Amino acid sequence: MTKLIIQIPCFNEAGSLPDTLIALPRKIDGIDTVEILVIDDGSHDGTADVARRFGVQHIVRHRRNRGLAAAFQSGIDAALAAGADIIVNTDADGQYVGADIALLVGPIVRHEADIVIGDRGVGRNAHFGPLKRLLQRLCSFAVRRLSRTDVTDAVSGFRAISRAAAQRITITTDFSYTTDMLIQAGRKRLKITSVPIRTNATERPSRLFKSIPQFIARQLMTMARAYATHNPMRTFALLGAAMTVLGLIPIVRFLYFWMIDGGAGHIQSLVLGGALLVLGVVTGLMGVLAELIGANRKLLEASLQKLRQLEEQVAALDPPAPAARRPSADQHKNAA
Repeated sequence: MTKLIIQIPCFNEAGSLPDTLIALPRKIDGIDTVEILVIDDGSHDGTADVARRFGVQHIVRHRRNRGLAAAFQSGIDAALAAGADIIVNTDADGQYVGADIALLVGPIVRHEADIVIGDRGVGRNAHFGPLKRLLQRLCSFAVRRLSRTDVTDAVSGFRAISRAAAQRITITTDFSYTTDMLIQAGRKRLKITSVPIRTNATERPSRLFKSIPQFIARQLMTMARAYATHNPMRTFALLGAAMTVLGLIPIVRFLYFWMIDGGAGHIQSLVLGGALLVLGVVTGLMGVLAELIGANRKLLEASLQKLRQLEEQVAALDPPAPAARRPSADQHKNAA
């Protein structure tokens, strides 16, 4: 039995959620059960009530808004606990075509991939403006280099994840899960592929960022943080090497003038160069320390993965007891 859970992170999406839910497929080839999970990220417009009225099987609620990344991780945890074999993430604003979920899960059903990303065709998508196309392409290029993957649309939120891959992914950023997840997956050597998907026009502005400069700055910070987390030695070694080279330049300058006129009046170059060299060495030592911390992080991730598997095994052996039935009117009469 293969169970697919479609998760939808929501923040004040009561208006758009019904159309999104209606468009989701209920039957897919290769999938025995399709269920829906809505993550209500602190909404105050009745989003969770709308999900209940439309028969959503699983609802997770945050008491206050915690952001898209936290909502995504809460959904992954809840889907795993509910026994999902495949998890599909989609947006509540109807940007993605629900029928394309079949295309998205296909490579996982055929055991060809661990993670599948929906490629919106950013370079030719009529729903994107020129600036958005450029930014999306640049971001995807950077993520491809950092994650060593072939992903063509790195920030697409329309993605499918196998159970095994979901157990190994833990989102640590507070902004957006898209790039963090791909860099993690690439460094953990999970098989990632892309499939072309269709998109719908959305009128609602993004709630993830307020301006293009803010989006660029936060994406760059997310990518740098994710890369440094999973490649600490290389990151600090490059920084240390850069500082060392910068430190050698004023030192060479001082030695040049010292050979010519004794170096009088150029002692500041020696001081600056020495300080940069010290910083370079300290940064390199920090890289060694970070690498040791990274090894400990890998052990913690392996422990978390094993803990998730044990929790699933316990849940399978000990299913929750059925809710107590309320006595009927006839039972009340008999008791009397």
